[in-house]
Amino acid sequence: MSSIINSIQTLQFSTSLHFFSSTPSSSSSSLPKLRLKPSTTTTTTTKLFCISSTPDAMAAPTTDEVARDFFPFLRIYKSGRIERIAGADVVPPSIDPKTGVESKDVVISPETGVKARLYVPNSSVAGQSQSPKKLPLVVYFHGGGFCVETPFCAKYHNAVNTLVAEANVVAVSVDYRLAPENPIPIAYDDSWDAVKWVVSHSEGTGPEEWLNSRADHERVFFAGDSAGANIAHHMAIRVGLEGGLSNGSKLLGIALIHPYFWGAEPIGNEVKFPEKGKWAEGIWRFVSPTTTGVDDPYINPGKDSNLGKLGCERVLICVAENDLLRDRGLYYKEILEKSDWVGRVEVVEAAGDEHVFHLTKPTCENAVAMLKKISSFVEQS
Repeated sequence: MSSIINSIQTLQFSTSLHFFSSTPSSSSSSLPKLRLKPSTTTTTTTKLFCISSTPDAMAAPTTDEVARDFFPFLRIYKSGRIERIAGADVVPPSIDPKTGVESKDVVISPETGVKARLYVPNSSVAGQSQSPKKLPLVVYFHGGGFCVETPFCAKYHNAVNTLVAEANVVAVSVDYRLAPENPIPIAYDDSWDAVKWVVSHSEGTGPEEWLNSRADHERVFFAGDSAGANIAHHMAIRVGLEGGLSNGSKLLGIALIHPYFWGAEPIGNEVKFPEKGKWAEGIWRFVSPTTTGVDDPYINPGKDSNLGKLGCERVLICVAENDLLRDRGLYYKEILEKSDWVGRVEVVEAAGDEHVFHLTKPTCENAVAMLKKISSFVEQS
């Protein structure tokens, strides 16, 4: 545990949930803007309840001292216990009274504990007089720097629920294991296991009826935000390396929201915020203690010789003007177009907003516009 604590001595966690916020860029951009005027929507605060990674956390001795306090994200104790705060609340699956979207939780792997929350829109709930048509299938990977958040917290439950209602899709929100207890590459391995589990339903013989009868496995999309967008990218690379999805399933596209990529050489506005750059690098070294650094292909796609093997033909990248990771999203488009990949990539930018703003301001103008853009991206299939 001491190696974990030592690896994060230089991390300076912000007191905001906007991990990578920065000041607006002074340069003009021809990127599509999701809004043209400041939003007046207020942020809704969700009460968070702390959980611990150890089952006997409630019985922990009072002498268990905090070694590093990264409130409001997590705390690491001298005993090795890790207490997560951000995204530690749990919202049960339900039939949403506003959207009619139904959700339920499933276990993908009893051995590893990997789980998922499944969603179907109101039009495809079982029991209708006529069998509803099969719908596109979205596999979603949540963000949180690989170390906090789950599909079951209010923010991500609401975000995926809203996406399912708007885009009229079936969704699988993956609960991969978190660092530092489960360092990189475990999140990628868990996510790939989830992808394989999902496509095992393509012939209608899987364990979950929603995926057997309601999902169109020839219209599969991966999506995610921040670290989850990074995972979605790597799952698409894996699909390409494997020669496609199995059993006739087809990955049509990926939607990357504020993707967490980085690199040793600063680009764009990163040169203006060296301290935040150190934070972006520090979180990567924290969750991936065996990494070679921020030019590791896991975090810097520009150093990945397999980039051209991306296993889909369409990519949507969503960036935010005041997000430190904005330029990494733009750079991703640039290097993807220069690679051997054959496909179409599009970038849209949210003016005046910060990293993962859609999670804390889901009804603001930019969040609604981004949701509609992602829905349109899927509908074009």
